[in-house]
Amino acid sequence: MYRGLGKSFGLRAGVIMMSKTLRRDDVNRLTPYQWIRLILIYLLMPAILFSCGGDLSWWQAWVFSLLIVAASIVGRLWAERLHPGLLAERTRWTGAQDVKPWDRVLAPLMAVSLSYPLVVVAGLDHRFGWSAMFPLWLNILGLILIAFGYAFGVWAFVENRFFSGVVRIQTDRGHVVCNSGPYRIVRHPGYAGNLVPLAGVVMALGSVWTLIPAMVALIIAVIRTVLEDSTLQEELPGYREYARRVRYRLIPGIY
Repeated sequence: MYRGLGKSFGLRAGVIMMSKTLRRDDVNRLTPYQWIRLILIYLLMPAILFSCGGDLSWWQAWVFSLLIVAASIVGRLWAERLHPGLLAERTRWTGAQDVKPWDRVLAPLMAVSLSYPLVVVAGLDHRFGWSAMFPLWLNILGLILIAFGYAFGVWAFVENRFFSGVVRIQTDRGHVVCNSGPYRIVRHPGYAGNLVPLAGVVMALGSVWTLIPAMVALIIAVIRTVLEDSTLQEELPGYREYARRVRYRLIPGIY
């Protein structure tokens, strides 16, 4: 009888623990509202591009839009399937107390600089003809660079279950060094994947003036890379050893 009670109690305790775990997992997942908001954010870039460009027959803009939507939305769906709760972690812009103070400024600044200024300037350039027409081969080369960069960035995203939107040591999630996939090539492949398309956007959308916001975005990204890498070397166990094996932060053989 007592053995039966013990089994019954153990079963109930197991059910209670399981239900708590399920509730915790539910909390760590995006709500339908958050998913809709996330999708609308990435659809906003093509909308701004076409609004500023004023030309729905602009085929380069259509291809660029398809690439960015595919990389942003499909990539995040893939990452969330592999690492449930990762997207919820990436929404913690200001909620987490252990976010580095400098990254409360740099994280949103980098996110904005890599997106909206580029499409605004490129769109206005297309509408008003500020730049001379680029040859077709240069447009195609730009689109290839964009596709390659986004693919590399998505690879980093789905490979690293600690790919947070802010710089913090995720002790609450068992943070360890990711040293597989693209992290064997450079230490910050997510950033690298976003920087390659900067040159691609200039060529693909045929806008010399887009070099200005692209350079600003590059400077912000490099500053954040330096600060993040320094933080990881000082605070994340095993990262110094990893940095000795993978020497370059963003560009193999250069930096």
